[in-house]
Amino acid sequence: MKSVFKWTAFLLGVVYLANCGSPLRLHTDMLRYFAIKDCIELGCPPDSTAAKDYLPYGYTALLLVLSKAGLLKSWCIVLLNCIYLGGSLYFVVKLFRATTLPVYFFLTLVLLNWTTVKFAAHPLSEMQYMFFSIGSLYLFQLYTEQKRFLLLAGAIISGAIAFITRSVGVVLAVTLVAGFLWQYRKALLALISKNRVVVGIAVLVFIGVVVFSRQLGLNHYGGVFSKQFKEGLTVATMFRWHFTEWAEMGINISALKVEGYYPRAGILFLIAGILFFAGLIYLLLFRKNQVPFIVKVYLLFYSILMFNWPFYDPRFWVPVLPLVLAVILQYPLPRPGWRRGVTVVAFAGYMLLGVLAVGFFTYTSLNKKVFVRTQANGVFRNEYETFFYGKPTQDTARVIDPVILSVITRYDR
Repeated sequence: MKSVFKWTAFLLGVVYLANCGSPLRLHTDMLRYFAIKDCIELGCPPDSTAAKDYLPYGYTALLLVLSKAGLLKSWCIVLLNCIYLGGSLYFVVKLFRATTLPVYFFLTLVLLNWTTVKFAAHPLSEMQYMFFSIGSLYLFQLYTEQKRFLLLAGAIISGAIAFITRSVGVVLAVTLVAGFLWQYRKALLALISKNRVVVGIAVLVFIGVVVFSRQLGLNHYGGVFSKQFKEGLTVATMFRWHFTEWAEMGINISALKVEGYYPRAGILFLIAGILFFAGLIYLLLFRKNQVPFIVKVYLLFYSILMFNWPFYDPRFWVPVLPLVLAVILQYPLPRPGWRRGVTVVAFAGYMLLGVLAVGFFTYTSLNKKVFVRTQANGVFRNEYETFFYGKPTQDTARVIDPVILSVITRYDR
């Protein structure tokens, strides 16, 4: 069975690379990143939307480097995302090397998740954040074992890059501090005295974040929260969104797609999400395991922050999906009986849906006619068809956004 999953993981890797042939996949936030990049590189009015956008500049910096190198094309972005993803999975395997993680089964589950394949092919920050955040955890774990200052410095630097890539990376600072305190809980005072430089750097970093919070885009998020709640958002709705996101990851299908066939599916996804999340908390806090302390703390803090984020999108959880699956796989199958049967059926259903998702997504990457209808649910169909065929194929098409068309024209493969 191990060899089966080994070859399955290898073939899935090949399929992921085949998506380098995908046209440029447009997304609302992707257009914001590219607009910020153009604003920095080509200039823009100080009162323009791009100039005032609060998205962190970490991913924009990558786009700028690729642009200067003449490599800002769809194929290169997908290839880099695949490299980021591969590196992240390597870090997770190393983080859990002292545990009973079934490596190839783990890789198969991650690569078959619909959110992984979808956002590995999008010009968005998920894969970059995943790489640097999990890399930071891995380097810190190595530091706790080897006590080498360079490893701690690497963990801090990787965490900082993750933070400027996505603001949720602020939880890494809390996680590393918690891990540091836990590691040296018996000799903390002596350690502070011996490592004044490290403590001083940490204090300066904290002060810097506070002082430059406006430049880092942190102040904007208070306005985002207040605006959402003024427009009618409730805490109950926010929790319903995020539990639904958990169900979408665990069941391995978008709730919106299911609701298109069964409108009452929303309540089922909500219940499933609550059960999935409660199960993870139980495994992290109440079951004896070998999960690294730094991983437990990070998943808990990340979840707390995300459950307070006033937007709905399963991609928010993509950067922690490998860690969640690695935690779940610490526990063996139940003994023969109905529980094992249910578990086997659940994994089989997850993988079947994953195969369908990976297959369909790759098919759209390689078939322009299907791609223009399915990408972003056809929102950008007019612009794609104008680029591919010279004009929209829909008789009802009236408006072509020149900005969106320009992005496709400049950065498609």
